[in-house]
Amino acid sequence: MSFLTLSQAAKAISKSKSTLNRAIKSGRLSAVRNEDGTFSIDPSELARVFPQHSPERATLTHHEPVLERPRTEDFSKIAMLEQLLAKEREALVREREVSADLKEDRDRWRTQATGLLSDLRTAQEQSSSIASLQAPPNSQAKGFWKRLFS
Repeated sequence: MSFLTLSQAAKAISKSKSTLNRAIKSGRLSAVRNEDGTFSIDPSELARVFPQHSPERATLTHHEPVLERPRTEDFSKIAMLEQLLAKEREALVREREVSADLKEDRDRWRTQATGLLSDLRTAQEQSSSIASLQAPPNSQAKGFWKRLFS
């Protein structure tokens, strides 16, 4: 019975040595370990784990698939999907318009609030300056204990 080395087995099935080594280590492929550390693989075991395909079948899998002509059902589905896409695009345009309008409103409200805030600040500054002019000088005692016992 002739056994194959790892390199010979890899060439025979067109796989890499690391693929075979992984299969051996995982237990999928049985092999005998020699005294020098190399593996001896039985060809029947190799064929069991990595079956060879017939040449006729292999040539069929390498060809490009033949493109079929679209059927009428496909055309109707395509038309329906195109209509749906057009509706979604219109909805997106409307949403963007609404968003732009809301942003304009927000900016107007912000401008108005900023203006009112500055008006309020100037009014407070004016009232505080008038109040400081009209208030008589404070004749009360300045310390806590003096205010408490006076």
